[in-house]
Amino acid sequence: MRFACVALIGKYQSTEVADSVRNTAAALRARGHEVLIEQGTASALGRVEEWTSATYDEIGQRADLALVIGGDGTLLGCARRLVEYDVPLVGVNQGRVGFLTDIACTQAAERLTEILDGHFMEERRTMLLGEIWRGGEKVFVSTVLNDIVLGKGETGRMIEFDVSIDEDFVYTQRSDGMIVATPTGSTAYALAANGPILHPAVPAIALVPLCPEALSARPVTLPDSCEIRLTLHATHEARAHFDGQTHFELRAGDTVFVRRSPHVLRLVHPPGGGRYFAMLREKLHWSAPARP
Repeated sequence: MRFACVALIGKYQSTEVADSVRNTAAALRARGHEVLIEQGTASALGRVEEWTSATYDEIGQRADLALVIGGDGTLLGCARRLVEYDVPLVGVNQGRVGFLTDIACTQAAERLTEILDGHFMEERRTMLLGEIWRGGEKVFVSTVLNDIVLGKGETGRMIEFDVSIDEDFVYTQRSDGMIVATPTGSTAYALAANGPILHPAVPAIALVPLCPEALSARPVTLPDSCEIRLTLHATHEARAHFDGQTHFELRAGDTVFVRRSPHVLRLVHPPGGGRYFAMLREKLHWSAPARP
């Protein structure tokens, strides 16, 4: 059996997701699969003793496939935790948009059966590694699938920082911040900030300024072999955000280093799934009739 052990990970505190996790776990057991339920997900199901709960580390060590039930945010969190274990992920969308969780919840049973029967396609997505250095010491590190964002703090005032690529100083920018995005993240926050759409197969990183004071500061597409450095000046409060799920408070002189992660996310799609332009056409409403 290709996927002998399947882990289930669901969006917390969602009754609809909890029901889907229960039903999916029962169906997997009936097929003879070993089922692990992520411990936070299991605690939300009630009657925990019925399920084999597992930490993310245990899932990484034991699971052949991780099934994520929720939205893109849920899958982003799972990707960051499991990518180092090389566990493939498949997403069932019970969120809003679903760029990454591409199986509709109404078709989940049929599409998952196809995957478990060995009919699927796999793609690999680049991730970024972000580090924050302060006074010559590394004080924070995180891997992301979408983006790393240097942004202003609670005061809401513009920040000033130096931008360097590899060993070359590019410019000093005064703005609301900077988005450093993967091709996957190019259709997330970076898209809202007028960044480019990058196909997932393109080995690139998007550098997208947020409301720059100088109108000549434009988005730049870089090869993913580059290392990007953002060094904060002695101005106002600033934060570094990682996939919009964790953040770190920055001080003057801190440097955010960003480079391609050595780990690559494996995404599994049912037959006919993972078609990038079909997804864009649906999610971005391309070819939709004009409203009267």
